[in-house]
Amino acid sequence: IDGLRVDAVASMLYLDYSREPGEWVPNRFGGRENIEAIDFLRHLNKSANSVSADAITIAEESTAWPGVSRPVWTGGLGFSFKWNMGWMNDTLRYMSRDPIYRRHHHSDLTFGSLYAFSENFVLPLSHDEVVHGKRSLLGRMPGDRWRQFANLRAYYGFMWGHPGKKLLFMGGEIAQVREWDHDSSLDWRLLEDPMHKGVQDFVRDLNHVYKTCPALHQRDCEPDGFQWIVGDDRDNSVLAFARFDLGRKNIIIVICNFTPIPRYDYRIGAPRVGFWREIVNSDWEKYGGSNVGNSPGLSTESIQSHGFDCALCVTCPPLSTIMFEWTPD
Repeated sequence: IDGLRVDAVASMLYLDYSREPGEWVPNRFGGRENIEAIDFLRHLNKSANSVSADAITIAEESTAWPGVSRPVWTGGLGFSFKWNMGWMNDTLRYMSRDPIYRRHHHSDLTFGSLYAFSENFVLPLSHDEVVHGKRSLLGRMPGDRWRQFANLRAYYGFMWGHPGKKLLFMGGEIAQVREWDHDSSLDWRLLEDPMHKGVQDFVRDLNHVYKTCPALHQRDCEPDGFQWIVGDDRDNSVLAFARFDLGRKNIIIVICNFTPIPRYDYRIGAPRVGFWREIVNSDWEKYGGSNVGNSPGLSTESIQSHGFDCALCVTCPPLSTIMFEWTPD
């Protein structure tokens, strides 16, 4: 066992959780906090850490309780991570919309950056999101079949580029069509379809890039590891941001285009002069895309843009996420 994920922590922390007035008794200070539950959770996390420094505990906590993933000695609950329920709800709501309407809901993608470092977050696309009539992740994507798959790959690319650890429930990696059913196996036969196999290959390659690029994982929980480049282009539904490792030796630029319209000659600022290699493109043909892109990469132009001294002139494929890695000379 690597660790523990604790469900419904909010129902433990609050005496009045899902209770009407008169159905709960205040604590000894007259408040609604469950003091005994708080003490228990802190003891649990200290005990897990004492067994193994590598053990992790994760809280599924849906409120704004402060310090869920902060150390006990600072007044926190001591969990290693907290599920980012807000990010999940906002981004899934955005992705379920037809691209023509996304310009009006751009903040669903950007709002999460305002609190992304208030806790050590996990970005969850969990079991709760693929049951009880919610449909599978693929089933939530709008458009025809090609656009559904393109949307899903673009969403995964955005998720892997965004600060926070990644959690993808079983079946998401093969773009399961139906909801999850605990009484039956996953539909592995779907991998005979190149589009489903393309999603599996894309998730595999995202995991490889995430593991091998320190900028994408070293500072997941630190604000200095993230910088917006383009956060306000709602008219084109385009986002761009940079990720940095501890020494700023490894730098990744992530660009998302959440419309089916390719964006040619799209200029963005670059944090460093030089050659930027395209290492991820959800629209590559091998994943089922249209193979629009910037392979093998781009060199910076001496043009100031977005607060930087140099820029990249990028082709943004339709319904895509692309990533560039700065390559030293």
